[in-house]
Amino acid sequence: MAVSTRTDEEIQRDVLEELKWDTTVRPNEVGVSVKDGIVTLTGWVDSYLKKIHAEEAAHRVRGVKAVVNDIEVRLPSAAERTDQDLATAALRALEWDAAIPPGAVTVTVSKGWVTLKGEVEYAFQKRDAERAIQRLTGVRGVTNLIVVKPHVTPTDLKQKIEQALVRNAQTDAQRITVEVQGSKVILHGTVRSYAEKLAAADAAWSAPGVTEVENHIVVSPIP
Repeated sequence: MAVSTRTDEEIQRDVLEELKWDTTVRPNEVGVSVKDGIVTLTGWVDSYLKKIHAEEAAHRVRGVKAVVNDIEVRLPSAAERTDQDLATAALRALEWDAAIPPGAVTVTVSKGWVTLKGEVEYAFQKRDAERAIQRLTGVRGVTNLIVVKPHVTPTDLKQKIEQALVRNAQTDAQRITVEVQGSKVILHGTVRSYAEKLAAADAAWSAPGVTEVENHIVVSPIP
């Protein structure tokens, strides 16, 4: 199936529109440039969460191959926190997240930058830990060094993901193929909506031991 190529100008326009659509980020805070389908975000925002939301908005646009996030986080004085306060808040956020095993993740804070380390069984636990920290006031950045330890064989992993796709009401499992390389999952196929593409990726990420998901599924509204 032929896939139409989008121009850099079209991608830039749509990224700017997507930023306007996302109420977390004000459009005048972020600059957007595009070269060969690679989007570069510049400017400054007053929270790390806004920086992440801008990056996610850019990734949602059709035709974007990669995103370079050069947005700077400049915290207002009211949002400044000592590293001690931030470390305490980070530990509490992890303790209150039911998806993260107690004591599985350690926290290091340096000048507002939070580093997470430890071992978990599921990739979604690694992502949840990072998301819990992203929302804290005073965070300037997050480095996620948490390791996902595989507890299943690649064959078992493939079967578990295929079964999850069949169970998921949002996905048409017959239109999606699953490839497993060690703990990396590669998805191929054609679906009718972007939401279905995301649902397939979420199903893959939810499997035990998955450390990476490459989503090569194509969105085509034509049956």
